[in-house]
Amino acid sequence: MKRMLSGIKPTGQLTLGNYIGALKNFVAYQDDYEMIVFIANLHCITEYQEPKELSRNLTDAIALYLACGLDPVKSTIFLQTDVHAHAELGYIMACNTYLGELNRMTQFKDKSAKGEKNMTAGLYTYPCLMAADILLYDANYVPVGEDQKQHVELTRDLAQRMNNKYGEMFTVPEPLVAKVGARIMSLQDPSKKMSKSDETNKGCIYLLDDLKTVRKKIMSAVTDSFADIKLDKINQPGLYNLIEIASALTGRPMQEIADEFHGQGYGVLKGYVADVVCAEMEKIQNNYREIMDSHKIEEVLALGAKKASAIADTKLDLVKRKIGLEIIY
Repeated sequence: MKRMLSGIKPTGQLTLGNYIGALKNFVAYQDDYEMIVFIANLHCITEYQEPKELSRNLTDAIALYLACGLDPVKSTIFLQTDVHAHAELGYIMACNTYLGELNRMTQFKDKSAKGEKNMTAGLYTYPCLMAADILLYDANYVPVGEDQKQHVELTRDLAQRMNNKYGEMFTVPEPLVAKVGARIMSLQDPSKKMSKSDETNKGCIYLLDDLKTVRKKIMSAVTDSFADIKLDKINQPGLYNLIEIASALTGRPMQEIADEFHGQGYGVLKGYVADVVCAEMEKIQNNYREIMDSHKIEEVLALGAKKASAIADTKLDLVKRKIGLEIIY
């Protein structure tokens, strides 16, 4: 069985975009792949996080992984810091990554272009840790959004570089981008990705939002002045985004949804999207509350860390022997 790996960095509450672009796919993939998913808590601290808030977000993220349908029997679910090999291999990968490669990484490049000050070294080198996250497990596939493909490409380059330099150590992974829902946009500014850092809090739907709030956000979503429902990503990005959300949650083709509501008002379509989203989120939130009332999180993380460490420690030991770090008695 092929292996697939991914993780989410919960610097804030998980969003509908996280669910559609990642969690929902994880659940579908776990029957066909050996699925390894983790909470990327080391990646959270490249910028300051209030400790209590970070801890709460990590707990909620794990509970929502399970509430969305991830099965700890079928999948390996763990906290990144519970497997120490991630940090150790991350440093080794940093020593094999060129400065020019890190300078081209989008997040660092964008922040530098804006003149941001006090950026941390962790923000600069986190792509090396991300490469280690993937390569530790010989992942064949990494499901990512369009904006994350760059990191998988760097991971592929590093895997090939080290295999050529030291001998075969790593599987070269392939990025896997969903055809629908890979990049859900803000409801208030469809030129931007739906983000946990949404300043207005109106363009982003959080998985733990009250359902009345969810419906209100969708009904007030920015569309356009055409008053004609067509599937046009360029000229009607807000409308396209709403149709994509409905398509991703129902499995219906986007064109089919657009055709159904053609000639009707935007309010009718928004009402349909709100119904679809609220129905999905109600199930997730009910599951979440049951999980938070139990001790399941602790049990899942302990099991996941044990399973993940067995794989990661073996790979890290191989790497250290290959590059000469271990003394063999």
